[in-house]
Amino acid sequence: MPRRLQVRHVTTSAPGAGWLQSRESSKIGRVVARSYNVNEKLRGQASTDRSTEVVRYKGTAVLMRKLKMDGVADDTVSEDVLLLLREKKVVMTVQLMSNEIDPAAAAAGEALLSSEVSIEGLVNIFEPSTAENQLSSFDLEFAVPKTFGAPGAILVRSNIPIELLLLSFTLELPDKSCKALHYITNSWVYSTQNSEPRIFFRNKAYLPKDTPEALKELREKELQELRGDGTGERKESDRIYDYATYNDLGKPDEDPKLARPPLGGSAEFPFPRRMRTGRPPSKTSPETESRTPGVQSFYVPSDERFDYIKSSDNMANAARANGHAVEATSKIIAAKDESDNKSSSSFQSIEQVKQLLYASSSSSSSPLPKHKHDIGAPGSTNVSGEKNNQLLFPLPRILQVDDKAWQTNEEFAREYLAGFNPIQIELVKEFPIKSSLSPAEYGDPTSAISEKHIAGHLEGLSIEQAVSGKKLFVVDYHDVFLPWVGRINAQAENRKQYASRSLFFLSSDCTLKVLAIELTLPPSPAGGGKISRVFTPAASSSAAPHSSPSSSSSKKPDYLFELAKAHATNNDMTMQQSINHVARCHAVTEVAIIASNRQLSKLHPIYQLMAPHFRYTLQVNSGARFDLLSAGGAIEQIYTPGVYVFAMASAYYRDYWTFASNALPNDLIKRGMAEPDSNAKHGIKLVVKDYPYAVDGLEVWDARKTWNTDYIDMFYNDDSEIQKDTELQAWYEEYRSVGHGDKKQDVAAPGEGSWPELNSKTNLAFVLTTMQWIATAMHAPINYGLYDYAGFMPYRPAITRRLIPDHGTQEWEEFQGDPEKFFLSVISDTDTTTTAMSVFEQVSAHAPNEEYIDERSPFWTDDEKAQAAFKRYCDKLKEIDQLIQARNADKNLKNRCCGVAQLPFELLRPHSTPGVTAMGIPNSITA
Repeated sequence: MPRRLQVRHVTTSAPGAGWLQSRESSKIGRVVARSYNVNEKLRGQASTDRSTEVVRYKGTAVLMRKLKMDGVADDTVSEDVLLLLREKKVVMTVQLMSNEIDPAAAAAGEALLSSEVSIEGLVNIFEPSTAENQLSSFDLEFAVPKTFGAPGAILVRSNIPIELLLLSFTLELPDKSCKALHYITNSWVYSTQNSEPRIFFRNKAYLPKDTPEALKELREKELQELRGDGTGERKESDRIYDYATYNDLGKPDEDPKLARPPLGGSAEFPFPRRMRTGRPPSKTSPETESRTPGVQSFYVPSDERFDYIKSSDNMANAARANGHAVEATSKIIAAKDESDNKSSSSFQSIEQVKQLLYASSSSSSSPLPKHKHDIGAPGSTNVSGEKNNQLLFPLPRILQVDDKAWQTNEEFAREYLAGFNPIQIELVKEFPIKSSLSPAEYGDPTSAISEKHIAGHLEGLSIEQAVSGKKLFVVDYHDVFLPWVGRINAQAENRKQYASRSLFFLSSDCTLKVLAIELTLPPSPAGGGKISRVFTPAASSSAAPHSSPSSSSSKKPDYLFELAKAHATNNDMTMQQSINHVARCHAVTEVAIIASNRQLSKLHPIYQLMAPHFRYTLQVNSGARFDLLSAGGAIEQIYTPGVYVFAMASAYYRDYWTFASNALPNDLIKRGMAEPDSNAKHGIKLVVKDYPYAVDGLEVWDARKTWNTDYIDMFYNDDSEIQKDTELQAWYEEYRSVGHGDKKQDVAAPGEGSWPELNSKTNLAFVLTTMQWIATAMHAPINYGLYDYAGFMPYRPAITRRLIPDHGTQEWEEFQGDPEKFFLSVISDTDTTTTAMSVFEQVSAHAPNEEYIDERSPFWTDDEKAQAAFKRYCDKLKEIDQLIQARNADKNLKNRCCGVAQLPFELLRPHSTPGVTAMGIPNSITA
C-alpha cells in the first residue's frame, strides 16, 4: 500500500487567494500546500470572494520514484540534488482544467483553470526503498467555483531534476452521487521548469468533433509534443515518437565484418519502420546509425519502459537461464575431458544431450515448473510447492511423457497443425508442386517429388483424387530459402542449409502423415540444373505413413530420414524466428504503436481501445536491436543463415507480406486451409477439421472482433463519421504510408492482401482486430511455445552444419558407420545449443505482472457501456478457455493430445500463470 501524505491549503496575503487563475496566469489567487503527518487533518480556507460560491474537490495523487533493480533508491541522484530537494518547498504542482470556457476570457475561448496545488516535502520519496514506501499517496484539495464541473484534464508541473512516476490521479467531487473521476496517468514526469506542463486527460473518450471546446487546443498540443519535429538525438526524458529505418543492426565501427545493410527505405531491403533515436552516423559507414559508448540501450519514450516488476523478472530469468547454460557447459567440458574425442564440438549421443543439459529431477512425472520466476536454492520449493533445481535446464514438455516421441513422424507432422509455428502449412492445389522463382536463374520450377515417391501411401486414392479431395498439404520453404542458400552455405564451413518442402497426406482419422521431404540446393552456376533430393520414410521406421501413434520406445530411428527432417525443421526454425516472430509480429506492431501515439489523442476512443496492446513492446524491440538481433548477436550465432537472417526477413516482407493477409480468416483462406462459407460458425469452413491452431484461433478472433465492433458502435453512428474522423484517418494513413512506406502501394487482390480502405465501421473493426491479432494471438504460440516445443535441440536444430552425404562418398561411409553420431555432427554444436536454449528459456517465460487479453486496468474508461461490453468479451474468453480444455480432453481429436508426445495444444488459452507454460495470450508483445 502507498504511504499516505496530506496536502492542505493555507491563506496567502494576496487578495482573493484560494481558488482561480486563468490559463494566461492572470491570477485571482493561488493555493499553497504543505505535506503533513499522516494523522494531521486536512485544513483549508474558502475564497474571500463572496460573489462566487466555492466548492472543494478532493484529489489523490500516487507517486513513485525510479528504482534500481536491487530495490534501493536510485543512487544516481547526487548529494547536491538531494540537498536541493530538501530545500525545495514546491516540487510538484497539480492544476485542474475544466471542460468549461473561462467566462472572463470567453472571446478567446480560454479554458477555466483552478489554481495550482503544490506538493511539498517529497524528500521522503528518496529514502531507501522498502516494500512499504515505494509508493507515496498525496491527498490534495482544490477550491473552485461551483460552475467548474468535472475537470477534463490536469496540468502537472515538476520542479525537481529527477523523474517521478505519476501512477494515478483520482478526483472526488462534492456531489456524492458522482463517481470518482480517474485520469490517464501511469506516466513518468520529468522537470518542466524549461517546458510546458504535462497534460493528463480524464479517462473519458471523445471523438475529435465531440471534444469539449476547452480541451481542443490542449488535445492537439499534446499530439504535437509527441510527434516532435523529426530532428535531434533523443534524450531519456523525451516523449517523442518518430520513425527511422532499421539502420542500427550493424556495428561497422567495431569491425567491418559487423556491417549490415539498413532494412527499410530501399527496393532491395524493404522493412517496417522502427522508433527513431536520432543517433549520429557511424564513422566508417554513414548509412548505419552509431552506438553511444557506455550506453547499454537505445532510446524509447520513458512510458514505454519496463516497470520494476518486469525489469526484475527479466533479470531473474536471464540469470537463471544463463546459469543453466553455464552449468550445462561445465558438464559438457567435463564430459569431453573424459572422452577420447576432446576436440569434438558435437554431442556424442542423444542420451548424452539429455544427461548433460537437463535437470536430473525432471521426469515425465514432474512437469515443467510454471512459476519459473521464483528463485531459490537447489532443493528449495517455489510458490507452487515444486522443488527448484537451478543447476540445469528444465525438461521441455516434448520429452516429458515419452522422451523418444520427438523422433516419430507423427509428432513431426502434428506440430504443423498444433505446434509453435502452425501458420505455414498450406493446401496442395496442383501436383507436382511448382515454384514461382525464375527458371532462368533457379532452374526447372517443377518439384522433384513425383508420383513414384507417394503412390501407395494415399489410402487407395490416386494423386488426382487426393488433390481434388483436399488431402495433400505442404510446408513449402523452397521459394523463400533457395535465393539465399548459396550465400548461406558459403559463409562458413559449419553453416549448411537446403530449401525444403515437406509433403503430407490427410488420413481418414484427420491426422497428417508425412509422405516425402524435398531438399534443394541452387544451380551452380545460375541457370543450370538445381540439385534436389527427395527423402521418404522407410516402411519399417516410426515414420511410415501408414503407422499409427503409439509408444516410440521400441522403434528404431531411420537416421537418413531424421537428417531430412532436421534440415526441414531447421528451415522452419528460421522462418519461425526471423520472419514470423521478428518481422511479422514485433516489427509490424512497433509501427502501430508509433502511429497511434503520434496521431491518436489519449482522448480518442480508438487509442483507449488499443493502448493495452502497446505495453512494453518498444522496450522489448529496442533491447533486441541493441543485442539479440544485432550483428554478431545471438540470433546470428544460433541460426543457420547467420549474417543473412534478417536480410531474408526483409525479402519475405517485400515478396509476401500484406496487411490484410495477417487476419486469421484471410490467412487460412490464402493458405487453402479454409474456404468461405456463410453458413459456417465463423463464416469459413476449415479443410482440416482438427486443426487446433485454426479452431481455437477462430474462437479468439471472433470474440475480439465482436468486442471491437461493439465498442466502435458506441462512438460512431455511421460510416460517414469514420470518414470524417481526422485523427483516425491520419493515423491509418501514417501507419500505411510511413510506417509501411515500402509497401504502401500494395496492389494485391482485394480480400487477399490489399490495404483495406478505412471508410466504414466494418473495415475499422477489421483493421483493429488484425492489429490486435498480430500483437496477441499470432505472437503467443510463436513465442511462448518456443522452449517446450524447441527446447530439445536434436528435435528442432536452429543450426545445420553439414549437408546429407551422397551414396559412395567418404561422408556416406561415416554416416553408415555411426548414424546417430553423424546426425549429431549435422545439427547444432554444444556451444550454440546451450546459447539457443538459454535464449528460448528466457523469451518463453511470462512475467508475474503479465497482462492477458482478458485483463485491463479497472479505470481504463469511465464509459459504463464500454465496461459492460468488455466484461462480455472477458466472459466469452472464459468460455473459450473451457472449450479448449474440453477439446484437449477429447480423444477423438487426435491432433491435440492423443499422439505419442501427449503434448496438449494450450498455446491459445487466454490466460496463464507466470513462467514457462506454453499457454497464455498477453495483451501485448512483452517478450
